[in-house]
Amino acid sequence: MRVRRLRKNVAQLEVTAFINVIVVLVPFLLSTAVFTRLSVLELTLPAPSSGVEQLKVDDLKLEVVIRPDALDVGDRIGGLIQRIPMASAGHHDLAALSLLMQQVKLKFPDTTTATVLAQPDTPYELLVQVMDTMREAPPAAAPAKTHASVPAAALFPDISIGDAPISVARK
Repeated sequence: MRVRRLRKNVAQLEVTAFINVIVVLVPFLLSTAVFTRLSVLELTLPAPSSGVEQLKVDDLKLEVVIRPDALDVGDRIGGLIQRIPMASAGHHDLAALSLLMQQVKLKFPDTTTATVLAQPDTPYELLVQVMDTMREAPPAAAPAKTHASVPAAALFPDISIGDAPISVARK
C-alpha cells in the first residue's frame, strides 16, 4: 500500500507593507523632531533652614513678593525696601523693578541670590517676567556710530522661588 504524505508549503513572511510604513514614518518623525525644543529656567530651591541664620550687617537676603496690586521688594533681615505699585495701564511696573534691582546691585555687588515669592493665583507669565527682570538688566544703548551690541548686565542670576506670605489687609 502506498502512503500518501501531505505536502506543506513553507510559510513566508510578507514585510513589504511594514517597510512601506517605516519609509514614510521615519522621515516624518525626523522632520518634526527638529521643531521641538525645550526651554529650561535654572532655579535653586531654598535650603531647609537649620535654626537661626547668622546675621551679617552687609548681607542681603533679597526678596520680591508678587502681590495682585504691587511688587514688594525687601530684605529678609532688614524689612521692606520699596513697594512698587501697579502701573497706570493696570500691569506690574517691571521697569521700576529693573531700576531698583540695578540700584540694589550697586550697593551689594557680590550678592547673586534672590528669592521671588508668589501667591498661588499669580500668572505664570508674570512670574517669569519678574524673574527675568531680576536676573539681568537691559543692555545700555550703544553709541550710534558703533553697531556693536552691548550685552545685558547680570544682576541676581541665582533665583529661588517660593510661596508669598499672606498679607494683612491694609486700611
